[in-house]
Amino acid sequence: MNDVLHKLPEFVGNHLALVALFLILLLAIIVMEILTLFRKYKELTPAGLTLLINREGPLLVDLSAYAEFEKAHVPGSRHVAMSQFDPEHKDLIKAKDVPVVLIDKDGRGASAKAAQRLVKAGFSKVYTLGGGVQAWQQAQLPVAKGKN
Repeated sequence: MNDVLHKLPEFVGNHLALVALFLILLLAIIVMEILTLFRKYKELTPAGLTLLINREGPLLVDLSAYAEFEKAHVPGSRHVAMSQFDPEHKDLIKAKDVPVVLIDKDGRGASAKAAQRLVKAGFSKVYTLGGGVQAWQQAQLPVAKGKN
């Protein structure tokens, strides 16, 4: 260990670009983790969603493209196009105190954006499904097909 510490300054001097890239990536990871800790919605695993469904009966909103929704979706979820997603919609306002789980195809973006909008609109129990429908399928949980 002592030998490594003696060679470290020489390594840093010879590989400034690599060290700078490492520090940038490390800082980015730390910032992302801090942002994740302080956001107002939670990300669920498929097992966590199953528990929530069994315990609290949440409203499941699938934001996938309609064709993707028809191929496979979490049973009991309702399809809403992201372009038509409105936290102030009369049907959604009724569920302000009910847990709302936002799902998309792969868990990359649409559900997080919608979750932020729900939090801003005053919803208290907002969740996203990490990995989306793909994670649900990979966990070998049942999927529904078609319109319902």
